[in-house]
Amino acid sequence: MYRTHTCGELRLENVNQKVILSGWVQKVRNLGAMTFVDLRDRYGITQLVVEESAAEEIKKQVEHLGREYVIRVEGTVVERAGRNAKIPTGDIEILIGKISVLSHSEVPPFTIEDNTDGGDEIRMKYRYLDLRRRAVRKNLELRHRMAHLVRNYLDSYNFMEVETPVLIKSTPEGARDFVVPSRMNQGQFYALPQSPQTFKQLLMVAGFDRYYQIVKCFRDEDLRADRQPEFTQIDCEMSFVERDDILNLFEGMIRHLFKELRGIDLPELPRMSWHDAMEYYGCDKPDIRFDMQFVNLTDLARTKEFAVFNTAEYIGGICVPGCASYTRKQLDALTDFVRRPQIGAKGLVYVRYNEDGTVKSSVDKFYAEDDLKTWLDACGAKPGDLLLILSGEKKKTLPQLCELRLEMGSRLGLRDKDVFKPLWVVDFPLLEWDEETRRFYAMHHPFTSPNPEDVDKMESDPGAVRANAYDMVINGVEVGGGSIRIHDAGMQQRMFRCLGFTPEQAEKQFGFLLNAFKYGAPPHGGIAFGFDRLVSMFAGLDSIRDTIAFPKNNSGRDVMLDSPSEIAEEQFRELGIKLS
Repeated sequence: MYRTHTCGELRLENVNQKVILSGWVQKVRNLGAMTFVDLRDRYGITQLVVEESAAEEIKKQVEHLGREYVIRVEGTVVERAGRNAKIPTGDIEILIGKISVLSHSEVPPFTIEDNTDGGDEIRMKYRYLDLRRRAVRKNLELRHRMAHLVRNYLDSYNFMEVETPVLIKSTPEGARDFVVPSRMNQGQFYALPQSPQTFKQLLMVAGFDRYYQIVKCFRDEDLRADRQPEFTQIDCEMSFVERDDILNLFEGMIRHLFKELRGIDLPELPRMSWHDAMEYYGCDKPDIRFDMQFVNLTDLARTKEFAVFNTAEYIGGICVPGCASYTRKQLDALTDFVRRPQIGAKGLVYVRYNEDGTVKSSVDKFYAEDDLKTWLDACGAKPGDLLLILSGEKKKTLPQLCELRLEMGSRLGLRDKDVFKPLWVVDFPLLEWDEETRRFYAMHHPFTSPNPEDVDKMESDPGAVRANAYDMVINGVEVGGGSIRIHDAGMQQRMFRCLGFTPEQAEKQFGFLLNAFKYGAPPHGGIAFGFDRLVSMFAGLDSIRDTIAFPKNNSGRDVMLDSPSEIAEEQFRELGIKLS
């Protein structure tokens, strides 16, 4: 027998019991008269002790133990003299009676502790060692528990988990596909799914009614902290539903997760139109943990001979509470921030509303104090507040203001990771125009249903058509999105025409779906949540990598496996691929 208990299990009530433990040596401390060994497994740490009166053989064995050795010990549980309140087993220790080494270990390349001395790259190279750290393991435990709660919740609402194919057909819409050459059908390729979208719609046609899957998806796109080339989503679809049916059910799921995992009772989630999100926050995933909504000052500010404002399509301001005392150095730093290439603003105008009621601005020579107070009033400013203003082309200035707003929120400590403000963003545009290719693309995907009120505009004014789509946003992060789907073959063909597909192209790419719609497709809709993003948010992490057991780095590489890698010439020949 390797163990009777785990290393996180024993308590005072186990005193005087004979036990067997197995695990990894965390640390050995030789204090002369006594030697202590911290033994670790997935469940915790238990202190072992070798007293001066112990057999010489045991002393010798312990003396030769190294970090990360795997050992088995037999001993007696005793009450610990110097208790350790930081660990659950801190009231007891094990008096070693017998010890055996199950596996030796080289000195690990970094310390296996919460505060490790290993950098990201070395920890990813030895990920199996990194996963021994409690700080990393607890994220995987949270992931496991969240998956369990999601499955139980959806099961209680009659959802059925169905696995869909991983080798599918490549489609031209959306992000780039990962492609897989076929040996048996040389010259042809599978694609790895960016989502199971068409399959879950076919399951609705098949009458499955309520489907879900916690599923791997793949996108060949540039990476950042919240992206991986392979990721996991909670994918769901329902038949005979309208938008509110879906929003209510999955709002319930998110509230359930917050209650169970964070002990937070969320109120009913507000809903915001895409237009309002863009107008007041400059993005379609607003962070509503703090205020600072944009105020359109265009008409108020075009009254004097200030060329920068007079030639601007849009002039927008945000009121920053309590920051009128900002120094010139701080304001110059903000100006440098908005001028960064990633943001691209040409400059920043400020108005200080001093505590004594006086006003000071960077455009004093163009505007009287009464003019500036009119701006302050429009923004709801109070004495002590600071007004920050950007101007220019509207579609560029709104996202610039968004970055400035988020920066100020961070500087003022208003983006607390332990505060959660979810909302639904609804009424997205159905289509977005791309100047480079001179055509419309689907804002979400080509199977999204148009808002019934806008169907008549699909041919005459496709850019004005709203989608019957919705995103869940938490703290400025899109964690889920979906839509009511098109379930009529004629409407789907109209959508393809709006996207510039010829009938032949539509048939070649999506004929299987159009054919399925001929055989009685129910009204249906669904949603998908980014599972990795949800776990990282609940864990208070900025990156999704530590919520994934074996993630890729920022270059899309697995440095542990050294992948992607070259393949042998013989494999190319088998696939019928000629090397240039």
